[in-house]
Amino acid sequence: MASAQFAVFLVAAALATIVVAAMFLPGVARVFLIAQTAHWSLSFIARPVVLLWVKPVPGFGDNVPDPRLYEYGYDDGIAAVLQPVIFGLWFYAGLIIAYVLWVRSRPPRNPPRTAPFAGDPVFTQTLFLLYGIGTLGRLAAYATGSTGKAGELESPNPLINLVTILATLGAVGLIVFFRSGSGRTTLLVVGALVGGELLWTATVQSKTPIMGAALAIAVRFAMTGWTRRTVIGVLSIIALALGGFGWLQSLKTDSAAKAEAAQVDAQYPTVVHPFLSMLRRFDLLEAATDAWFAGPHSWLTPQQVAVHAFQSLIPTQLLGAEKFRSGAAWAEQVRGGSVDMSTVEVSLAEGNINEGYVLGGYIGVAVGVTITFVLLLIWIRALYSKYLAMAILGLSVIEVPVLFERGILGTVEMLGKYLQAVVLAWTAYLVVGEFRRRVEQPPGAGVPSGKTRTAQWV
Repeated sequence: MASAQFAVFLVAAALATIVVAAMFLPGVARVFLIAQTAHWSLSFIARPVVLLWVKPVPGFGDNVPDPRLYEYGYDDGIAAVLQPVIFGLWFYAGLIIAYVLWVRSRPPRNPPRTAPFAGDPVFTQTLFLLYGIGTLGRLAAYATGSTGKAGELESPNPLINLVTILATLGAVGLIVFFRSGSGRTTLLVVGALVGGELLWTATVQSKTPIMGAALAIAVRFAMTGWTRRTVIGVLSIIALALGGFGWLQSLKTDSAAKAEAAQVDAQYPTVVHPFLSMLRRFDLLEAATDAWFAGPHSWLTPQQVAVHAFQSLIPTQLLGAEKFRSGAAWAEQVRGGSVDMSTVEVSLAEGNINEGYVLGGYIGVAVGVTITFVLLLIWIRALYSKYLAMAILGLSVIEVPVLFERGILGTVEMLGKYLQAVVLAWTAYLVVGEFRRRVEQPPGAGVPSGKTRTAQWV
C-alpha cells in the first residue's frame, strides 16, 4: 500500500501548500482557494483513503468503489490514476505561490476594495424578486415532476429550469450582498435562504445548492470581515450541510430502499456512514480513472475544443443545432472506453486536470489548471465589479462549481447558460429601479402644469 499512500500524501501536500499560500491573500481569493482544496480533498484524499482502508467490493447502487480500480488493485490503481492529479495540483500550487508573491510585493490598497452592489437597495430588491420568481419555478418543477436529478442529460422542462436558476442567483446574491442594520434580520434572512437551499439540494439530489450557499456565506464574511464567531458559524454550517444531506435524503426513501441502502453500506465502517451520501457525489476520482484508462490525446482535437467552446456561447435557437455537451460526451466517449455505458445516459463532471490529460497529456493538464487559475482571478474581480452583468456572473460561479469540477468545455457551457440568466436579471434590475424611481418621486414632480400623473406612465 506504500505507493498509493505516497501518492495520496503528495496530493495532500499540494493542497496544504495551496491553503498556506491562500492565507497570505486577502478577501475572496482566500475563500475560493480554500473551497477548492476542500472540494478536491473529498475527491482525491477522502475517497482514496476510504478505498484503501475498506477495500470495498463494487456493487449496484454504490459508486464509491470503482470496478476498474478493484480489478486492477486499489493500491496500484490509485497510485497510477493520481499521477496526473499530483502534477496538476502542484502546478496549480506553483501558480498560486507566484500570485501571492506578486500581490504581497504591491503596496496595500487604501482604502480597501468594496463591493459596489453590497447594500444597494435596488440590487437587493432585484435579488428578492429573482428569488421569489425562481422559488415559484421550483415549486412548479416539484409539482410537475420536472425537478431533474444530478447528472441528467437534459432538464425535463428547459423553461422551468431557466426560471429555477433565478432562485439560485437570488439566494446566493442575497447571502453575499444583503445588508441590514439589524443583526437579527440578517441572521433570519441568511438562515432562511440556507435552509431553502438545503431543501432544494435534497429535492434534486445534488450537492451543488447547499455547497453554493455555504461558499456564499464564506464570501460574505470575506467581504465584511472575519471574527471568531463567523468562523465557527461557517464551519458549523459546512458540517451541518455535509452531515445533514444524507439524513434529508433518507426522509424521501421508503423502508425497502432504506434496507437496500443499509445492505450496500454494510461493508463500510459505521463512522463513515453519515458521509457516504455526500462522498458519493464527489466523483472526480472516477473521472481521473477515466482519464488514465483513456490516455493522453484520446478525445478531442484543439480545433474541436475551440469550435465547441464558441458554439456554447450561442443560444440554441440562434445556433440551429444541438450543442455539444461535454459531460455527456465524457460519459459516452471517455468513460465509455473502459466502462460499459451502453445502457446508461448521464452527464459527468470531468475536472480540469482530467480533461486536460485526455486532450493533451501533461501539457494539457498544465493548460487546464492555468485556465482555471485565470478564471479564478476574473471571478474574484467580478464580485467587486460595478457592472451588473459581471456581478451576476460572479454570483453564478459561486453556485455552479466550474472552478472545482469542470474543465474548459464545461466552464464555457456554464457561461453560455448563465448569460440568459444575466439578461433576465438585468431586465429585473431595470424594472425595480424604474418602479422605485416612480414611487419615490414626489407627487407632481416633473409633471407639467395641467397634466395628470397618469400621463407619466403612458
